[in-house]
Amino acid sequence: MPARSPATSLDPEIAARLKRDAHGLFPAVAQQHDTGEVLMLGWMDDEALHRTLTTGRATYFSRSRQEYWVKGDTSGHTQHVRSVALDCDGDTVLVKVDQVGAACHTGDRTCFDAGTLPAVRTDGSRAAAGPDGSDGPDGQ
Repeated sequence: MPARSPATSLDPEIAARLKRDAHGLFPAVAQQHDTGEVLMLGWMDDEALHRTLTTGRATYFSRSRQEYWVKGDTSGHTQHVRSVALDCDGDTVLVKVDQVGAACHTGDRTCFDAGTLPAVRTDGSRAAAGPDGSDGPDGQ
């Protein structure tokens, strides 16, 4: 992975709380602020988080292209940031956004619309997917 500039303007107190992988990245979960709908998972480094916090637009780091990208700059499907929170371990950020258009590159509202996987119950049996895509037939 090509080196990115370690210089960043991210608040040192925030930077000190972050746990990063070997490439300096951490996952960022994008969630619709008013419904709680999980939209996508992206990757950030300190600079992407700094840009997100200062511009109000969700900025990610592309592991495949090795560059920063602002959600919606190409597609028009923007993410306007409402809040950002670190999880208890400091290894994931939750970015609550106002999503305009599709969040997924496939054109779907979320990246998690491909259907649900059958859940395993505590007794080892599998629950059938419910009519609403939930774990069980009663929507539970």
